Amino acid sequence: MKLLAIGTVAFDAIETPFGKTDKILGGAATYIALAASKLKAEVNIVSVVGGDFPGSYLDMMVQNNIGIEGIKVIEEGKTFFWAGKYHIDMNNRDTLITELNVLENFDPVIPEEQKKSEIVMLGNLHPAVQLSVIEQMEEKPKLTILDTMDFWMNSTWDLLMKVIAKVDVITINDAEARQLSGEFSLVKAAQKIQEMGPKVVVIKKGEHGALLFNERKIFFAPALPLEDVFDPTGAGDTFAGGFAGYLAETGDLSFENMKKAIIVGSALASFSVEKFGTEKLQELQSKEFEIRLNEFKNLTEYSYDI
Repeated sequence: MKLLAIGTVAFDAIETPFGKTDKILGGAATYIALAASKLKAEVNIVSVVGGDFPGSYLDMMVQNNIGIEGIKVIEEGKTFFWAGKYHIDMNNRDTLITELNVLENFDPVIPEEQKKSEIVMLGNLHPAVQLSVIEQMEEKPKLTILDTMDFWMNSTWDLLMKVIAKVDVITINDAEARQLSGEFSLVKAAQKIQEMGPKVVVIKKGEHGALLFNERKIFFAPALPLEDVFDPTGAGDTFAGGFAGYLAETGDLSFENMKKAIIVGSALASFSVEKFGTEKLQELQSKEFEIRLNEFKNLTEYSYDI
């Protein structure tokens, strides 16, 4: 299945207790597509960058079998830029700089040959942009996945509800799930959110794993305990890209296969945090990935005799 990823392709400047970077490659769509590219899915990006965006980054994407026809380059503009500083526990961060630049007037245009993509991954963007993408698809995708955040819940509630009603899967963190549903219990929160439209709810809990809900069925995937976490930026997008990429690779959208997709997404996210930005995803080899997937299997495998 073809996977279409809509989101930011950007510059990030990151500071953690373990170091800091100047401007490096970032953006939700970048992480999503790089993660999906580690699988056998055909993945294409729709985004916008400025004339300051290095051609070497675009070349790297092509070398990773990522379609970039949908990335619009506005030569006279500047690329979206975000800078942030993480606290010692790495779960909290302060945003230091946000420069929307060309993203401020982003009006996505889906290339004709991608308008029949079977899976659409709507990265964290303004709901109006996400809705525009849904409306441009020539055929209803077999699966539409939405990522959103508390900012859009606070500022564009009605429009966000229109988007949520049109998607099949929503991925949000536990605090956002509680805010969206008004329920503290994540089980009740997932049930409420399913009533809004999505048949599947994925609740990300960072270093504590992820929950998958479909009707009354629940699956939990742990996060792999790591010796070193250098940069959690993009981990959630990497997780989503691995999840969507595995479903696109296998062509199986059943709940049982989504369980495997959750593990694949978690494994890729565990690599992403080991170096700054997208560096680890760019250099990741298939053998490393295979070993990591086995580590996840061993993490949860046990026998029990009644």
